[in-house]
Amino acid sequence: MSVDVPSHDLAVLCARSCDDKQATDIAVLPVGDVLAVTEYFVVASASNPRQVRAITDAVLTQVREATGRGPLRSEGVREQQWVLVDYGDVIVHIFSEETRRFYEIERLYKDVEPLDWAAAELS
Repeated sequence: MSVDVPSHDLAVLCARSCDDKQATDIAVLPVGDVLAVTEYFVVASASNPRQVRAITDAVLTQVREATGRGPLRSEGVREQQWVLVDYGDVIVHIFSEETRRFYEIERLYKDVEPLDWAAAELS
């Protein structure tokens, strides 16, 4: 059974799941005002493909345990360079460090003020 969790709380949960597996440069971007497809991007980096996989597994597991939700889709799991986990209202991007530097996804949303996920209160 799925538990209804506000998008903000889901984004914070995903960021904290990434942090639990030592992801670096974690950013939560509230992109809902500039993108019609989602409310939040969670972006994180990993130092190697194995860590990309561990972070992805942690996000999937912790979200399922806390909310009962699985992703609508995920991509890049096999390649482990850029994994996208799509929950609809929250999209999680887990990059290898090199791939993140190449795509510079935050540059596209430089006008969006990142959420302080570490200090965020959950509802």
